[in-house]
Order: sequence, then C-alpha cells, then structure tokens
Amino acid sequence: MAASLIRNPDLAKDGKQKLEWVRHHMPVLNQVRQSFEQVKPFQGLRIGMCLHVEAKTAYLAEVLKSGGAEVALCGSNPLSTQDDVCAALADLGISVFAWHGCTLEEYSLFLHKVLDTRPQLIIDDGGDLVHLLHTERRDALEEVLGGAEETTTGILRLKAMERDGVLAFPMLAVNNARSKHLFDNRYGTGQSTWDGIIRTTNLAVCGKTVVVAGYGWCGRGVALRGRGLGARVVVVEVDPIKAMEALMDGFEVMPMAEAAKVGDIFITTTGCINVIHGEHYALMKDGAILANAGHFDVEINKKDLEAASRSRRLVRRNVEEFELKDGRRLYLLAEGRLVNIAAADGHPVEIMDLSFSLQALCMEYLAKEGRNLPSKVLPVPEEIDNRVALLWLKSVGVEIDTLTPEQEDYLSSWRHD
Repeated sequence: MAASLIRNPDLAKDGKQKLEWVRHHMPVLNQVRQSFEQVKPFQGLRIGMCLHVEAKTAYLAEVLKSGGAEVALCGSNPLSTQDDVCAALADLGISVFAWHGCTLEEYSLFLHKVLDTRPQLIIDDGGDLVHLLHTERRDALEEVLGGAEETTTGILRLKAMERDGVLAFPMLAVNNARSKHLFDNRYGTGQSTWDGIIRTTNLAVCGKTVVVAGYGWCGRGVALRGRGLGARVVVVEVDPIKAMEALMDGFEVMPMAEAAKVGDIFITTTGCINVIHGEHYALMKDGAILANAGHFDVEINKKDLEAASRSRRLVRRNVEEFELKDGRRLYLLAEGRLVNIAAADGHPVEIMDLSFSLQALCMEYLAKEGRNLPSKVLPVPEEIDNRVALLWLKSVGVEIDTLTPEQEDYLSSWRHD
C-alpha cells in the first residue's frame, strides 16, 4: 500500500459516516461485495482508479478491496473531491491521492502517484489515467490487463485511440451498458444536475426558459426533469435524429444562436468544446445562468466569457458573476465544471449502486479474461449487464418471467410459421 496524499487525516470520522449512509442504500453492490469476500477475485492484483472521490466512489473502492485488491485512487475533478471521504479511505487501507481544490499540477502528480502503484486493472472517468499510460507513463503499460471507462467523453477518447491503433489494452465501455446509460445518464444526471443548480442558486426553475445543449441520454434526463420542474425547455442539437426525437418528445428545438436570446438557464451536456462561446454571450439576457453537465470544463468557453467582461466576482459559493462591458451580468456555476458533482453530491446513491456494481463486476471479468481480450473498446458482456439488473430487481422485491424453451426456440429460428 502506497502512502496517501490527503489534506486532513483527522476528518476520517466524518467520512466514515458518509460511507455508512451509502452502504445502507447500495443493495446491489452489497450483494456483489458478499460474492467478492467469498471468492477473492482480485487476490494479488492492483487496481488504479481515477473517479470523483466522494462516498459512493469510496464504497466501490472498499468493495474492490474486500475482493483482495490493492486499491489506489485519485480524484477526477478538483471540486468534487471530499476531504473527509479521502481521510476515511486512507484510514481503511486504500491509497488516496486527492484533495478538494487541487491545482492542475497537483492533479497531474496524483495521476502519476496512482500509476506508481503499477495497477493491473484500471477504472477511469474521462480517460485521463489511460491517456497518461499511453504517453508519459508507458513504463506502467506492460502489466495492465484492462480497464473500464465510466463516461461518454472517456469512451470517445478511447475510440479515437483505437482508430489510431495506439490503444494498448482492452477497455470495457461501462458507460454504454444498458443498465448504465439508461439509468445513470438519464435519471442520475437528470436529477443531480438540477440538484446542483437549485442548491447553488436557490432560485426557482418554474416559469423559466431552460436551454439544454445535447439530447443524448444525459440531455434527455436534464430536459425531462426541467419540464417536470415547470420550465419551458429548448433543446439545441447537431444530430438531426436526436433533434427530431427532442421535437417529438415535446421540446422546442433551435440553434444556440437563437436559444441564446431566450434562455434563462443554459445547461451543456454534449462532451464537446465551445458549445457556448463569444457570439452567444452577446445575445444573452441579463442574469442568465450557465451550467455544465458534460465531463470537462470546455463546453462553456470561459476565455470568451472573460474577454467579454469588465469584471468578475464570486457572489455565492460556486456562483461567479461576469459583468459584461454593456452592464449585463452572466452567472457561471462551479467554474464550468460538472455542476452536479462540483456543486452538489453527484448522482443519487441508488443510481450509482447500478453503475458501480457494473464497474466491480467488469473488474472481476477483466481479472479473469483480460489477457485473452483484444486491445479495443469492448462492450460490457451482456451477462454482466443482466446480472446487475436482476440483482437490483431482487433488492426491491420484484420478480420477472423467463422465456420457456419453446419461446426461446421460436425467437431463435426462422422456420416457424
């Protein structure tokens, strides 16, 4: 176990209270833990993780350790790291390299510290750990059996690496598993994004016009919850099929240049750069709120916003006011980082129970099969996806039917009348 780098070990008691809360509300991961404690699938293996360091992630790390792993963890976002949780993990024998508000230089150090443990399995959130393994830290590549990626943004980066022929080990696209994107991205992001915005601003949503950029699963969830809160919702898209879907779902659809004129709250969910930039700021209402629910803080162009402003100041925690040169004021939440995790507690515990159970079971799969898999971005095996769904249904007391042999034969054959 490597020595941790954390801000304050004395906060461990508070962090353990948070861990206790999530343990009681993650029934699927609890069932996975029971299995891990019996079979010890990670005995003798090292797992390196780059995730948001908060209580739900902490419990995932604890579950992996219960399966025999030596676990090292760093934070994927400087504003989402919770120092009391870091202290609790370190006290539980998990190597942690993270503290709230770390600089870019410190973040780089923490990534390197995780790779210094020579992990054989990787869990990444956005692709930074994997990217570093393929650039500055190729010395740590040889022992890696494989990894799993949590986010849409990370998978886009991984697929680009695969296309360029540089991906050196198999990566499971956990984000694309049915029990992940249908629930985590839609219901998790939908609820937690609004939790972050409402908690941070203390403003009403009802009666306002909300502009949602991107109508993937995250955008769908944000739009759905925005409508439920009483907002008029406008969707901005570049994909004609998704734009058509948004329109048929009952939302208005228009380009950002038009939406900028009418929006009160803007939420980006695309994973792309410069979704909102200089020309849009010139059109926005006085008092418009800007929030990002995509992975990196590049969707809202902060350099353009600063260039258009004559002053900037922090007016509330995680609310920065930019006064434009004509006197209008725009408000950027959480530095343009993930508003749901930087300004709140992230996805609901029960949602992350599904996602992190997928991660845990994918680690078990890679521990067994990693050496036999191609160095590509691979789907989560269907049996893992279904296992998580069935465990969750069991935890809430729901049973479902199974196909009879006759029905299976009918569905698998073309010869039936």
